[in-house]
Amino acid sequence: MNQWWQWSNNGEAGGFAVIGVGRFGSSVCAELLRSGADVLAIDSSQRAIDELRHFDASIESRVVDCTDEEAMRAAGVLELATVVVAISEPIEASITATLICKDTPGTKVKQVIARATSDLHQKMLERVGADRVVFPSKMQGRRLGMELIRPNLLEQLRLDDINSIEEIKIPQEFVGKSLREINLRKHYNVSVLAAGPSGKLFVNPPASHILQANELLVVMGSNEALRALPGS
Repeated sequence: MNQWWQWSNNGEAGGFAVIGVGRFGSSVCAELLRSGADVLAIDSSQRAIDELRHFDASIESRVVDCTDEEAMRAAGVLELATVVVAISEPIEASITATLICKDTPGTKVKQVIARATSDLHQKMLERVGADRVVFPSKMQGRRLGMELIRPNLLEQLRLDDINSIEEIKIPQEFVGKSLREINLRKHYNVSVLAAGPSGKLFVNPPASHILQANELLVVMGSNEALRALPGS
């Protein structure tokens, strides 16, 4: 088997697998790829895989039965840290895929995010070990992909195709430092619009403002510059 997946410095598996590449799964893949992540996309349909490759020929993608434990292992899914179970029907398939990722002996999967179509489906996915359950939409698929890459991101308002305003958690590297010290405009080409605790943000804070753990920043800049912030 071609072990294409990436490994972090501590020897643990990294990377993402997306099971099911319909509209929701494809939007997750697109956002992960846009951020430069390593993604393995699988689907039981050759047609779905062909359509995904038409979008991006470089993506690692395979036709795999996600209810077959050995096929999932052989494809490399169980070697990856995060798996998005993007299929919703048949319900048994999404539940089985989640269970395989979380419960198979030797699995290195640490996080499974699964798509549900009803409250009952959600409860069943959580019962077999899903760490998070989401409900379908193309926009939510894009949002999920962004959150996986940028865990500090809380909210984003796109101003146009290039620039955005974002609310983010204070990166650990910034805690205890003043806005003057980190100088986001100089070092990251990003402007600070507000800072402070959730619900008590200071608009246009002074350069002397000291950033504390669990506080938030509201910043504005190009999408490329915002993605370059620590923790993004």
